[in-house]
Amino acid sequence: MSALLNGEPELAWHASDIRMADVLEALSVVRAKFAKAEAGDSEHAHPRNCVMTLVAVVDAQGEERRAQRTCRIIGAQHPAQAIVIRQEPGARGREIDAWIVTDVMRPAASCAVECEIVTLHVPGAVGDHIGALIDPLLVSGVPTYLWWAGTPPFGRAELHDALRVCDAMVFDSARFEEPYHAFRGLSRMISAEHRKLGLADLQWSRLRPWRETIAQFFTPFDRRPFLQGISELGIDYAGQGRGNRIAAAFITGWMASALGWKMQRATAGSGGVVAAHYTSGRRSIEVNFRSVPKEHLANGEVSAVRVAGTSQGATFRLTVQRDPDRPRGAQPDPAYRSLLSSGGEDDAGIELTERRAKWHRDVLHEKRESLHHTSTGDPPGESVPRHPLVLTRDRRRPDTTRVLLTMIEIGDGLPLRHVQQVEPEDEAALLLDLLATGTHDLVFNRSLLAGFDLLRKM
Repeated sequence: MSALLNGEPELAWHASDIRMADVLEALSVVRAKFAKAEAGDSEHAHPRNCVMTLVAVVDAQGEERRAQRTCRIIGAQHPAQAIVIRQEPGARGREIDAWIVTDVMRPAASCAVECEIVTLHVPGAVGDHIGALIDPLLVSGVPTYLWWAGTPPFGRAELHDALRVCDAMVFDSARFEEPYHAFRGLSRMISAEHRKLGLADLQWSRLRPWRETIAQFFTPFDRRPFLQGISELGIDYAGQGRGNRIAAAFITGWMASALGWKMQRATAGSGGVVAAHYTSGRRSIEVNFRSVPKEHLANGEVSAVRVAGTSQGATFRLTVQRDPDRPRGAQPDPAYRSLLSSGGEDDAGIELTERRAKWHRDVLHEKRESLHHTSTGDPPGESVPRHPLVLTRDRRRPDTTRVLLTMIEIGDGLPLRHVQQVEPEDEAALLLDLLATGTHDLVFNRSLLAGFDLLRKM
């Protein structure tokens, strides 16, 4: 089932200073009204479709709007009940403010489906008991996902109470206010407290292109021995604080846990430099992080990954760079200049642009006289400018700057280059992908634990 959002959702109900019993009653009335209107007088009421309940916890107005929009996008593709809880720690009392908005989807091959978004503004005393608050609203027989839009309160009873009625929790470690301390609490949760609880991180999903690119290098059968010959791993990231090393630690933890590396020591220096030493059998692996200035990247985003080593007498090096800086060469003909730079830096796009410009130049030379006559009305051959100026423009989409450049060097062979476009990092798409594919990811769990072990020993 898929549909597009049409305008703003319909406000079905709103009330202030109420109890959850009032919300539950209003929700029943809204559903009954929709079922009766769709069925009419000649049919029985259609059964209500719902595949999951998504509970989003936010603490600010901007986060609330973002969560509501994301819930609407997910509801347009999967019939779901969404609950958005905005905590107001400074508010007193036990009453809540509630809104119910609805989106009606009308697929061509089935009956209409109504998706509700229940928004609750709860004061501090009530916000400490989220589990008891949402339990009456949950749909039986379908999974319940808790999406904590900010920093989950790891170790506090508030979070444990919410997880008691949920099957999985989704978060974004890139948005943690104190990344290192939150990462520490998350590692404790995975290792001890909630072994059966599904946990998913949006930042882990954003690293998928990096993980897939690295894994694809070792996929051919003749490169499998390279896995046991890795001796160097280097990662560039934006920002200098230790909280900005989470993504780099994820990639390191992913490789270390998969290949059985044992960490011996790790140190962190000034300027965001990190050096760590791993061993695998008798082989040693050096891991280095460094902070690089990248204005178009947010703090903590990975800029480059380098893997190198030796196996069976051959050296190898894999370099993956995001949006690499490569200066453009001078134009061979000064009469034709590109006055507008292209939107990307990938070689394939630049080559296509140059070919298109050359083709336009050839056509202009062939039809110069007729074009001049058409534009000026003068006879062909008269008043033609001696040095015509042609403006070439690259019409590639601006998002082609988001690319990964992969360089492969094996032995004395010629370097291999591959350019791939990175998909836009849309939060709704990432969240929907996590909910659709499952949140019990053992690879993520062990990568997180190995990554935090590295951060802890710095």
